[in-house]
This record gives sequence, structure tokens and C-alpha cells, in this order.
Amino acid sequence: METIQELVPFTKEMIAQKPNGKMVKLYVLGSVLAFFGIMIGLVETVCSPFCTSRWLQEDKAAVAEVQTARLRETLLEKRKEQETLGGRSLSHRPHAS
Repeated sequence: METIQELVPFTKEMIAQKPNGKMVKLYVLGSVLAFFGIMIGLVETVCSPFCTSRWLQEDKAAVAEVQTARLRETLLEKRKEQETLGGRSLSHRPHAS
């Protein structure tokens, strides 16, 4: 509301000064861009609750994929360690050599 109250005196002052065409075009362009920015912000505000749940589901799926990949890597590392030991545990040897 304050901006509208400031806009009316500003417009009257600009008309009284008789600005050139370039200046008017610049102010109109700025006003149009500001208007579109406000409209985009309103659309995002209205639509954000609907989009957030979908993003949360996608994030949860991505986290689950990363966790399963890490689990597979750790299992593969353990399997490689067992293969390097020859597949036998040292505690199962019947006698010392």
C-alpha cells in the first residue's frame, strides 16, 4: 500500500518535469518487469505446497539409492577381504604349522 501511495506523487512529478521518451520507456519497462516478478512470486507461493511433497518423495528415493549403493560397496569390500585371506578363517586351523 505504501508503494502505491508513493507512486502517485512520483507520477505527478514526472509529468510536471516532462521527461524525454527514453526515460518514460525505461520506467515503463522497470514497472512491467517488477509486475511480472510479483506475479511469479505469487504463483510460486500458491503452488509450493503441492510441489514440495513431490520433491520430498524424490529426495527420499535418492537417499535410499545412495544408501543401497554404499551397502553394496561395503559388502563387496568384505567379500574381497575374505578372498585375500584364502577363504579360510585363521581360527579354524586345527594345528599350528
